[in-house]
Amino acid sequence: MKIAISGKGGVGKTTLSAMLAATLSLRGHSVVALDADPDANLAAALGVPIDEQPTPLCQMHDLIAERTGAKEQYGGYFKLNPKVDDIPEKYARRIGNIHLLVLGGVQQGGSGCLCPASALLKALLVHLVLGRDENLVMDMEAGIEHLGRATAQSMDALITVVDPGPWSIQTALRVRDLAADLGIKKIFAVANRFSPGPDAGGTQNRLAEIPLIGHLPTDDRLNEGIMGITDDGQIEPSEALTENAASVEEILSEVESRI
Repeated sequence: MKIAISGKGGVGKTTLSAMLAATLSLRGHSVVALDADPDANLAAALGVPIDEQPTPLCQMHDLIAERTGAKEQYGGYFKLNPKVDDIPEKYARRIGNIHLLVLGGVQQGGSGCLCPASALLKALLVHLVLGRDENLVMDMEAGIEHLGRATAQSMDALITVVDPGPWSIQTALRVRDLAADLGIKKIFAVANRFSPGPDAGGTQNRLAEIPLIGHLPTDDRLNEGIMGITDDGQIEPSEALTENAASVEEILSEVESRI
């Protein structure tokens, strides 16, 4: 499955991304966990210590220059379709059978320009979505600007996370409109930190036609990381992930049954 996770900042999309990637991995599947949020926190959620977290690809200037042929960061000529198929194996942080990649934020030189770093990241994303036969969990920022039309139409699902705050539903509806413009047909919502009661029950109505496929509990332990990493590099699920496994499995089952 190729799943993108979006939503307003702070609603828990990185937590959900980590829970989905870890659960798929614990099922025995190969997973690419892709952090496409400039405020990158997926590595920490997956239990990677700060001093072992992967360098964002947009900061690998030598790699960008080598693959794109760019002589400078902005301006000049460079390849729009650089070689990227070996990047997951060479530059990902391995955690069991998870390949963790961090894109980072691309600082462009001017409005509407395409810089070499952006060209490399776009080519990599196309490869991960269209060229690899494995699960992809992509933690995005509130928008879906990383997705071009071809990659968007090939995503199996876009999940937008909402919480009880006043603005997350509005962001979810905006993400829905952007996704529809790009041709993403399967858009779902997951509610986070909702307590049982009228608030939770009215969420589907406020989401309009976005199907609400699951809930994540209010569990402060999830903020401390979804899993640990053993000395031999394997996944060690946290107590919070283990106790909330049924909620994650419900979300995955809903996605699998609808795509």
